[in-house]
Amino acid sequence: MSRVLEYDIGADVPRERFGVDPLMLQGLSPAEELREKLRVQVISLDDECIVFDLVGADVSLANALRRIMLSEVPSVAIEKVYILDNSSIIHDEVLAHRLGLVPIKLDPDNLTEVDSGNEDAMTDANTTVFRMDVLCGTAPEEHEKDQSDPRWRRDPDTPYTRHVYSDCFEWVPQGDQLERFGEVKPVHDDILIAKLRPGQRIMAEMYCQKGVGKDHAKFSPVATASYRLLPRIVLTDAAQALPKDKKEELVGKCPMNVFDVEDSALVAARPRDCTMCRECIRGEEWRDKVKLKRVADHFIFSVETVGALPPEDIVRRAIAILKEKCINAHQNIQAYAEGRDQ
Repeated sequence: MSRVLEYDIGADVPRERFGVDPLMLQGLSPAEELREKLRVQVISLDDECIVFDLVGADVSLANALRRIMLSEVPSVAIEKVYILDNSSIIHDEVLAHRLGLVPIKLDPDNLTEVDSGNEDAMTDANTTVFRMDVLCGTAPEEHEKDQSDPRWRRDPDTPYTRHVYSDCFEWVPQGDQLERFGEVKPVHDDILIAKLRPGQRIMAEMYCQKGVGKDHAKFSPVATASYRLLPRIVLTDAAQALPKDKKEELVGKCPMNVFDVEDSALVAARPRDCTMCRECIRGEEWRDKVKLKRVADHFIFSVETVGALPPEDIVRRAIAILKEKCINAHQNIQAYAEGRDQ
């Protein structure tokens, strides 16, 4: 039995190269083979993004992990908005939608899920509350007069317009939430909610609950979760036989600066930076000198958080959910097989 080992990225149509993995020849089961080959390596990590390599996995496993991060890792978002006063030009339903998309900094493990069939089931165990009350006067308030803040820069000759940002959210702890949660607030305090003219007002109460992205995108904790296959660049003997000026020409052709000339040898010094733009193989004279490939079981993941959860926490939670799904599937298959045998 063969499988895809790599993809040949030609100038026209990508092609799959099939082959036999050495571990397959040892008679290992797919699960044993995955256990032998699977490797995860974190390449970079900061407060907003994690980049890691997933090596030795099938594309179905990689895509399942990506989809879980998008749609099944829970987070907390504004679910219900009670608008007490809204004289702005924004319609109530549009305002409620904008408020719902503001990411909230709160660990979803601190809240339980609300019974969707019973709205009266909201308690301090499954719901937390924000309040906002913003009135636009005829002139900026004292804290709005700092012209060093770019959010408040305005032409003094134009009529006054008050910008309503997410820093106007006031958290109202319920029960013992202050002791259990610490501080709860929006991830960013400079998200523009609305603009008010003198005399206009927005007053609302916002109820935050736990949810997942497959129910609504506002619950998705990731801004982007994507992967790409590791590039593999092969320089043939014909490429190494090129004169120095031709080698330097190839180095200059790559917009991502992948190639270098080291000790008169042409090398792909930074293959991870390759975007498969094929610029290096455009023209007949280069097609037999550079071969672009992708490794079929080496995935470079990039996960960017909206800020509600740390990026590494999103990955850990997604792996835990995937593991639970696999256990449930195994138990269901086992129960079905036992029931059929009986």
